[in-house]
Amino acid sequence: MLQEVLEWLRIREDGIYVDATLGAGGHSAAIAARLSSGRLISLDRDAQALAIARERLKEFTSRVTFVHTAFSRIAEAVQGLGIAKVDGVLADLGVSSMQLDRPERVFLSGRPGPLDMRMSSGELAGRRADAEEIVNRWPEKELADLLLP
Repeated sequence: MLQEVLEWLRIREDGIYVDATLGAGGHSAAIAARLSSGRLISLDRDAQALAIARERLKEFTSRVTFVHTAFSRIAEAVQGLGIAKVDGVLADLGVSSMQLDRPERVFLSGRPGPLDMRMSSGELAGRRADAEEIVNRWPEKELADLLLP
């Protein structure tokens, strides 16, 4: 779908674009390659994905700004960089194979490794917790608060 994405974004060399779901950086690399004086803001909540993408996009560092945040905070991230408007946004929604394929980040029951299910390795509800801990050890009230905020 890369060609379709690039076609729909209609990238201008001097435009400002947001990749709201950076992942491994494939879409961001294709967008950044088409920019000269433009700028790309690439967001991801997964620190591991950001590290992988930074390496992949190192030739474009003057054009790309990486932001460690969830795509739901896109407005805050862009405004925090002093940008009033952008020319295009890409949000490739869904779970990345980086989360599904890594044994230490198991999203599915029945696969080797701990049941983690986090999109990032950060804090959850103020505590560092994986799905196995939450499901098997949290009190019923905390589970209810998590599921029904």
